[in-house]
Amino acid sequence: MGAAYYRADSENGDHIDDPSEDALYMLLDDLNSSDNTFVVIQPDEDDPVWFTSVAVLDEGGYEIVRRDATRREHDVITETSIDRIANDLTIWMAARDFPARPAQHISNS
Repeated sequence: MGAAYYRADSENGDHIDDPSEDALYMLLDDLNSSDNTFVVIQPDEDDPVWFTSVAVLDEGGYEIVRRDATRREHDVITETSIDRIANDLTIWMAARDFPARPAQHISNS
């Protein structure tokens, strides 16, 4: 069975379906500058409308790319804290649209 919402794949072949913030942290912590230089996170579908990636920079730190075609978002930032990256990406991905996710209803009662 595939991911319910999204999957994370790293260059070295690590794969996690619907990764938690802690799982993202572990994937990012395993990145290095030789044979595992990036992680890509995207919906588990044929033509994903959004993705995010984290890549190791030669000069240190990480480049984070977040792209969402439906919202016309395309951000590229750098960061040194994998804790902050995992947290920010978890929040960003939670705000994405997933066709299979039930609609959220807010009650004023």
